[in-house]
Amino acid sequence: MRRAVLGSTGVQVPVVGQGTWQMEQDDRASAVAAIRAALDVGMNHVDTAELYGAGRVEEIVAEAIAGRRHEVFLVSKVLPDHATRRGTVQACEQSLQRLKTDHLDLYLLHWPGEHPLRGTIEAFEQLVKDGKIRAWGVSNFDVAELEEALTIAGPGRIACNQVLYHLKERAIEHAVIPWCQKHGVAVVGYSPFGSGDFPSERSAGGKVLQRIADAHGATPRQVALSFLVRDEGVFTIPKSSNAERVRENAGAGELRLSDDDVAEIDRAFPLRKPPRTLPVI
Repeated sequence: MRRAVLGSTGVQVPVVGQGTWQMEQDDRASAVAAIRAALDVGMNHVDTAELYGAGRVEEIVAEAIAGRRHEVFLVSKVLPDHATRRGTVQACEQSLQRLKTDHLDLYLLHWPGEHPLRGTIEAFEQLVKDGKIRAWGVSNFDVAELEEALTIAGPGRIACNQVLYHLKERAIEHAVIPWCQKHGVAVVGYSPFGSGDFPSERSAGGKVLQRIADAHGATPRQVALSFLVRDEGVFTIPKSSNAERVRENAGAGELRLSDDDVAEIDRAFPLRKPPRTLPVI
């Protein structure tokens, strides 16, 4: 599994991690087994949020990592509605209780909200000082919002920006990825398979993925993930509650696409014009 330093955390994590969005809808035993399978293959970047299942997914994660917390790079997120200075601290403490741990490796603001960002960042820094989080970052931030966060926090404090990124939605390549690379902020792409809209094997793009996969002894999904993490400082967190699929996802961390492969995928799934607003789910 290829690993890289995740922004200002200074910690090496796998370029392919484990997402948990909507995991509360899956069979709990299967979900727990899937997260454990991820750890078994070195995919120890586990991402969750208080939003997911209104905290139930954090409890699933807690069960999965019991006795293995030391192996995990654990990430959770605060809802914007909770992200006042005081509310952020309280939300973090509640997440820690549900996750049955004394600290998070990374804590994110889930998306920009109405509460002043300065208060949220002050809370993040207090949580770092108190040892409850190791680092903090943001999610669903466009360049203007990233600039505001940088102005408030100063350089080297924003660990990552977690954003929507898949073959059919590459908008972050226009400005967000370049900004993050310039400022040492990791990019973590969520929903890398398009939330149920992965290219079918009968589509033109699907046939391209299959052809490249066959040449590498891989699968189309592994090819897609490898394409998304082709640039330095970019990570991805596919969600699955199926242990076999988790192991397939992990295999993408070993796959190296050639320049010709990347060019062919780029033609099959071209970058569209910049949107007015940052795409989110």
